Amino acid sequence: MPTLGLGRVPALPDGFASPLAAELAPRALERFLRYVQIDTQAEYGSETYPSTLKQLDLCRLLEAELREIGAADVELTEHGYVFATLPSTVEHETPTIGLIAHVDTAPGESGAGVKPQVVRYEGGEIRLPGDPTQVISPAESPRLADHVGHDIVTTDGTTLLGADDKAGVAEIVAGAEYLLAHPELPHGRIRIAFTVDEEVGKGTDHFDIAAFGADFAYTLDGPHAGAVEDETFSASSVKIVFHGREVHPGYAKGKLVNSAKLAAEMVSRLPKDSFSPETTEQREGYVHPTGLSGTDAETTVRFIVRDFDTAKLDEHVAYLRRLAEAVAAEEPRAQMTFETRRQYLNMKDHLSAVPHVVEAANEAVRRAGLEPDPMYARGGTDGSRLTEKGLPTPNLFAGGHEFHSRREWVCVSDLGAAAAVVVHLAQVWAELP
Repeated sequence: MPTLGLGRVPALPDGFASPLAAELAPRALERFLRYVQIDTQAEYGSETYPSTLKQLDLCRLLEAELREIGAADVELTEHGYVFATLPSTVEHETPTIGLIAHVDTAPGESGAGVKPQVVRYEGGEIRLPGDPTQVISPAESPRLADHVGHDIVTTDGTTLLGADDKAGVAEIVAGAEYLLAHPELPHGRIRIAFTVDEEVGKGTDHFDIAAFGADFAYTLDGPHAGAVEDETFSASSVKIVFHGREVHPGYAKGKLVNSAKLAAEMVSRLPKDSFSPETTEQREGYVHPTGLSGTDAETTVRFIVRDFDTAKLDEHVAYLRRLAEAVAAEEPRAQMTFETRRQYLNMKDHLSAVPHVVEAANEAVRRAGLEPDPMYARGGTDGSRLTEKGLPTPNLFAGGHEFHSRREWVCVSDLGAAAAVVVHLAQVWAELP
């Protein structure tokens, strides 16, 4: 399958949603290819904010690029957020809308040395050249079939791509650049924010909503073209620490209490055919161990807990507590500590009170030449926390697929479509009474 060099922008294929999407795709692609090569992988358990200081490498670049395209009020905050403003081009009062994406990538796969490739997809499987065991397959990624004849971006198979959410970042900058270059287009005041540490549930920990100054906002952090998400999981994290009794293994009979075995025993008691990401779908919740680390003296198990129903979320946390207590109780010399933290809540209840915010997004998607696809997200976004805190923030598509894996990919035409939605969304809000 032919591969295009990074210095070239591919010929635009048929199938673009609109002329504006086709016009914006090359600029969005150019930025995306640049951004994904900057390692911004977040880290669980870090004591710094952001959790990895390398995230600031991209933040500094975005600060410079926003100044370069003519944005106002460009700021890189002490916590790593990048803020900017597109001034209004109309004389009448309009709501201020926000456009938000996150710069960090998921902890589970490497974000270092990303080697993006642009390929013309002609059907079938895509075997990635850096690791031939990594295969993008229509059987596992059904929407691949919608992009036959299109240019798509993948990695070489040795890292994730970073479409989550550098696609959203590139689309917002490309859309903002177009609006600033065309002041004749009517739109109200627009605020831009690029956040850090979304992937570890801390993206809005220091986000000052009042200073941001938006009435409503949108994250571009969703899946396939046309998706509009107004509902997410509610989420908690759980940290369980088993404390054993350390003794020299040569003299340990009757004395050693191995905390690693206690932790492994707890994980082994989780249901095998339910209650996990790999066995659930649609509106089913789960508990998911994300890491197990330590020594025979002390071992930590970390979980994420998810459900659309917040009451059920609390029940899932209570289940993990009972399970950990039962394992610890079988070894009286052991100790166990249990910590839980609420990460975000389902945004649906809050967004239901402002349906026009979602309808404006639907209209922008239509103007970009797509049919809105209302969805609920089996995940969370910065918008989940922001909505809970009082800034209604549904989630729009960024176009990525197979998030958090080395098989992650995005279609070039969808990068353009999302950038076009940014432009149309600005105009829709300028027209609202």
